[in-house]
Amino acid sequence: MRWTSFQVRTARRAQLLDVTAMVAEVVERSGVADGVCHVFVPHTTAGVTINEGADPDVARDIEAQLGRVVPKDADYRHGEGNSDSHIKTVLAGPSAIAPVRGGKLSLGTWQAIFLCEWDGPRTRTVEVGVWD
Repeated sequence: MRWTSFQVRTARRAQLLDVTAMVAEVVERSGVADGVCHVFVPHTTAGVTINEGADPDVARDIEAQLGRVVPKDADYRHGEGNSDSHIKTVLAGPSAIAPVRGGKLSLGTWQAIFLCEWDGPRTRTVEVGVWD
């Protein structure tokens, strides 16, 4: 397995940032013809998900609805003021996997890979592992 990392900068406190092109580039450079791509973020207030990338309103809807389900200001005990971010990360998860076919990332027609930022704006690290 080969691991590569890259960094991205988010622009908002809550943001689904499409990182598909960067992940696809790592897959193509890996030389793996058929295998698995694992995308992981080493953060407790950011996650990864695969969802629709064709319509940016889908990502905005997810951001907005998770903001309503897990509001920033609630009766949290954690003193840093970002408990909602930790909870949203539990919901999204820290990683996602996708197949590699023919040397390319193999997603569905409408799918994209998103870094889920819940405590930004920040610079985040994305780890990508590719193996056959």
